[in-house]
Amino acid sequence: MARKTVERNISYDDIRHLYYVSIDLGRDENGKRIKQYRTFPTLAAARNGLKEFHATREQPQFVPAQEMTLSQWLEYWMDSIVRPNRAETTVYAYQKIIDNHIDPALGDTPLTKLSAKQVQEYYTTTQREANLSSNTMRRHHDLLSSALRSAVRQEMIPVSPMNRVEPPRPRPKETSFYDNLELKQLYQLIQGKPLELPVKLAGSLGMRREEICGLKWDNVDLQRRLVIIREARTAYGANIVQKETKNRASVRTLYLADELCLLLEQEQSRQEALRCQDPDNFNPEGYVVLDHKQRPYSPNALSLAFTRFVRRNNLPRLTFHGLRHTFATIASCQGASLFDIGKALGHSTPSTTGRIYTHLVDRTHEDLMLRVSDALK
Repeated sequence: MARKTVERNISYDDIRHLYYVSIDLGRDENGKRIKQYRTFPTLAAARNGLKEFHATREQPQFVPAQEMTLSQWLEYWMDSIVRPNRAETTVYAYQKIIDNHIDPALGDTPLTKLSAKQVQEYYTTTQREANLSSNTMRRHHDLLSSALRSAVRQEMIPVSPMNRVEPPRPRPKETSFYDNLELKQLYQLIQGKPLELPVKLAGSLGMRREEICGLKWDNVDLQRRLVIIREARTAYGANIVQKETKNRASVRTLYLADELCLLLEQEQSRQEALRCQDPDNFNPEGYVVLDHKQRPYSPNALSLAFTRFVRRNNLPRLTFHGLRHTFATIASCQGASLFDIGKALGHSTPSTTGRIYTHLVDRTHEDLMLRVSDALK
C-alpha cells in the first residue's frame, strides 16, 4: 500500500485513492501508542473528520463503563488496539474466539459486573460443551486477560477480574517423530516425487512448513550453499499471507549439505525451463516450493499432501510438522546440544527447545546417569 503524508495526521493512498486520517487514542496496556485509522474520499472530508475528532476529544469516546457490555468493550479493543498492532493471523484467531465462544456466553454481561466466577465457569462449560483442549482454553484466557488489562489502563474498570481467575493448565503436546532408519525409508520412497524437496527441507534442516512454503529463490545462495530464513507463508481461514518469520530468532541462516544443494539446483533448473515457456506468468514471486499446478503451496495443502503420502505408503503415522521434530531428535542423537538445535530451529531461547523436546532432555539425563555409574565401577 503506497501511502504518502499530505499533512499532519493525514496521508493519501495512491493505489486505493483514499485519504487516511490517523487518530491518537493514547497507549495500550504495554505502553505502546494506540492509533486508529479512518478513510475519506477527499482531502476536505479528511480534514473535517480530523477536526471533528479534535472537537470531541475531551468527550467520552465510547459508552460509559457502567453501561458497556463485555461484547462492546471487546469490539472497541479489537478495532482500536489489536487490529492496528497485531498480525492479521492474530486478529483472525482472536475474532474467531470472540465470535464463536466469548460473545455468546459472556457478551451481554456489563463490563463492571463481570466476575472471576463467571469467567471460571465459562472455561469449564465451554471446554466441555465445545470439546476444546486445555491448550485452546488457555488462548481464551490470554485474550480475556489482555483485553481486560486494557480496560483497567483506560479506567473502564478499577481492577481486572482475571487477576482472580485460575488459568487453564496447558498440556504439552505429544511429539511424534521418526528415528533415522524410518527417515531414510521415507527419503527413499519420496525420491523423485513432487514432495521430495519440501520433505527434505523439513527433515534435514528443521524448517517449519510456513517457512518452506514462503521460501523464495532470493534467499537461496547455492554458491555458498546457504538458505536464509526470513519469511513465512501463513494461512488464516481462507486467506494466505506472506509475512515475516515467527519471531526475531526465527531469522536464521542454514547450511546446505550435498543432497539438498543438488536437489535445489535441479528444481531451480526445472523452474527456469518452465519460465522460458511463460515468462510473464510463471511463479512471478519466485517461490522455491511449488505444488502440482506450479503454484506456491499453501501450508495446509502441503500438510495434507504429506499425510496422504505417508498413509498411501503404509509408513508410521507422522505429521509434516513431525519432520521438524525428527530433525531435532536425530541431531540430538548425533551429539548436538539443545542450544545448537534450538538455534537451527529458530527458537528464541534454549528453554523453548527443552520445553518442546522433553524427550531429548530425558535422553541427556539417561546419558548423564550412565556416565556417573560407569565412573563408580
